[in-house]
Amino acid sequence: MALPRNESGAPRKAESVLKNARLAAVQMVSTPRVEENLRSAGALISEAVAQGADLVALPEYFPIMGASDGDKLRAREADGAGPIQSFLAETARRHGIWLVGGSLPLIAGAPGAGGKAFNSCLVYNPQGERVARYDKIHLFGFEKGGERYNESAMVAAGSQPAVCSTPFGRVGLSICYDIRFPELYRALGVVDLLVIPAAFTETTGRAHWEILLRARAIENQCYVLASAQGGRHENGRETHGNSLMIDPWGEILGRLPKGSGIVVGELDHARIAEVRASLPALTHRVL
Repeated sequence: MALPRNESGAPRKAESVLKNARLAAVQMVSTPRVEENLRSAGALISEAVAQGADLVALPEYFPIMGASDGDKLRAREADGAGPIQSFLAETARRHGIWLVGGSLPLIAGAPGAGGKAFNSCLVYNPQGERVARYDKIHLFGFEKGGERYNESAMVAAGSQPAVCSTPFGRVGLSICYDIRFPELYRALGVVDLLVIPAAFTETTGRAHWEILLRARAIENQCYVLASAQGGRHENGRETHGNSLMIDPWGEILGRLPKGSGIVVGELDHARIAEVRASLPALTHRVL
């Protein structure tokens, strides 16, 4: 697996002086209508900013949960252009925040051609500049009784991990099903925060979501901010919700079980240092 890189292709350097930060996970119950979802996301971001958030993370497919999977293909945008990407850049700049754009469908292949989409997470800095892109690597497949999902039918898999450098540390990116693959997080190196947007199904979420998130926080000794879709969508799908903020010891700092709203909490570098000093597992790795 290739080393994570920034958008210019150069490895990111660690910040010499790291700041604490107030983080917010946005939970939504998105509809098939992009404009409606952007308005909802904008209102929730404003609520998080009013509570002092420095970084806000949106859920997977925040701009569209279609009546069918084909709706995601019709909502695809070219890389760097389109109303969803403009919304993210303008919102980050207007509020002066770091904005993790959950995920949105970007064209895979030549513009105008048929085919698939990338399920992409984009990060914008307080100037509204895009500083990172991550294309979901692990594509969800599940079949039990009458419930069936095959993400690879519409989505092209990404191939490269992504890390973003911020004034409050290294931020690792992943999306939903990725949390079942701990090797992806090891490939990111040492990070201070993992941001994990998701649209977990109610079936798999009820069984595994919280367990997996806490495991990723514990084994990487970092904060986890998980922003989820959380409710019954117009297409009949029920997403698990349960957006969480978790500290490096695996303790839950905030939770929103269902519905639209936000989870807000503090990233404290003294807490990271305390956990890593008392249990220096990251220095004990041999593989």
